[in-house]
Amino acid sequence: MNHPFDWTTGYASQRSPVFARNVVSTSHPLAAQAGLRMLANGGNAVDAAIATAAVMTIVEPCSNGLGSDAFCILWDGTQLHGLNASGCAPAAWTPDYFVRKYGAHATNPPKRGWDSVSVPGAVAAWVALSSRFGKLPFADLLAPAIEVARRGYAVPVIVQHKWTNAASLPEITSQPGFAQTFMPHGRAPHVGERFAMPEAAHSLELIARSKGEAFYRGEIAAAVEAHAREHGGAMTAADFAAWQPEWVTPIARDYRGHTVHEIPPNGQGIAALIALGILDKFDLASLPVDGVASQHLQIEAMKLAFADVYKYVAEPRTMTLTPAQMLDDAYLASRARLLDPNRAQDFGPGHAPKGGTIYLTAADESGMMVSFIQSNYMGFGSGVVVPGYGVSLQNRGHGFTLDRSSDNLVGPGKRPFHTIIPAFLTKDGQPVMSFGVMGGDMQPQGHLQTLVRMLDYRQHPQAACDAPRWRWNSGIVNAEQGFDPATAQGLRALGHRIEPFADSYQDYGAGQFIWRLGDPAVEGYAAASDPRRDGQAAGF
Repeated sequence: MNHPFDWTTGYASQRSPVFARNVVSTSHPLAAQAGLRMLANGGNAVDAAIATAAVMTIVEPCSNGLGSDAFCILWDGTQLHGLNASGCAPAAWTPDYFVRKYGAHATNPPKRGWDSVSVPGAVAAWVALSSRFGKLPFADLLAPAIEVARRGYAVPVIVQHKWTNAASLPEITSQPGFAQTFMPHGRAPHVGERFAMPEAAHSLELIARSKGEAFYRGEIAAAVEAHAREHGGAMTAADFAAWQPEWVTPIARDYRGHTVHEIPPNGQGIAALIALGILDKFDLASLPVDGVASQHLQIEAMKLAFADVYKYVAEPRTMTLTPAQMLDDAYLASRARLLDPNRAQDFGPGHAPKGGTIYLTAADESGMMVSFIQSNYMGFGSGVVVPGYGVSLQNRGHGFTLDRSSDNLVGPGKRPFHTIIPAFLTKDGQPVMSFGVMGGDMQPQGHLQTLVRMLDYRQHPQAACDAPRWRWNSGIVNAEQGFDPATAQGLRALGHRIEPFADSYQDYGAGQFIWRLGDPAVEGYAAASDPRRDGQAAGF
């Protein structure tokens, strides 16, 4: 069997690992059930992932919608594939466009509204994955989402909490279409209250019948352009029609006899690889898992990684450093030498040698494994919802900068710096785990912390998921409730600023994990789902 775990380890949680030959893990039970329905109907893990993702746009609208972006890493039974479905800037988006509208002192495109919306890629991701790897008819995959959107569902506890927080912010509620869609009684729904999205059901039906053409080159794209024009936005149907998702080769870094795979830039997955490459120079397993020394080294490695990522990661064709240069072993060894076991430091970017979500994962008994993430970025994204179609749009454009010296400068057709990152683990070229952790810049930090727990300390996936986390946040280390007070105090003694975390939306991330136990048709998988969300791992 393919696992190194001590199954007796655990933390405060109400969840146990789920063992099955066909499994879906995500943050809402109805979405997990939709994926299982596809598997039971003869579909594969890709079919399950698409059905799950479509339902998630309805049942967790605070995190994603039909106007999301998406990324995927999948094992097709023989090899890994990556898909970058992050959309690009409208043709009208130049630095001067934003300076004219928002003044010379603006540092980024706005956080909300039409001028934060880049072309959404999630629907195109579903179509691309289905066309290349799916078994069932595309329309079948969207049937559960259409049913849930039309009939409605009872709003769960954690989603409702995040929904209520968003509905208290005028920057969101004032956006065109938001209140009429997401505040049907002039407020956010209560826990257990029915919420339906009949307009999104209509859009899903159009998408299902046309295999996405209605969204990018038809009725929905035309409605998007009309709505943008009415509210001062620059997005056009031509911007939608001109964009395509990109198949990519995942980037990788070895760690403890395994290989960790991430989507290459414009995403931040490389941050996890950099940090792991630095930690690989230390014997973490000799240190207590929840003790000061181990946690300090992980925090410092993550800080070094972010220093480079925030400096260099952007649309790949505009980056001054390549991912290979940023992951160069000699360079990472030089960065590792900067770590001081006895004190916290502030790090700037190095000079490598020249040369904000829902996450789901699905696996089937044939061996196909899918790591998939889609997001509206910040809570409810731009806040903009296209009337008549229920398309809530992401605010990924806010990820650009207006700094003309930056690789991430906004420009027509460019993709912004992206936070959402699916991940995958292999060993000796064979699949081991599909996994991800959602939550803005918590994502690579969650990848790091959970992998260290599994690979250095033999904690099983659910225990690694349940364990209290830290989050490095602009010079401050936020420690989750349940984090060992003695360890927090020890980190303070090393110079870390330990403070509570005030952002109730992103909090400490939420992960989903599927670990292959051996032959999928015989031993199957062990799956974990984060207790920080409403979801579950489910299988048969």
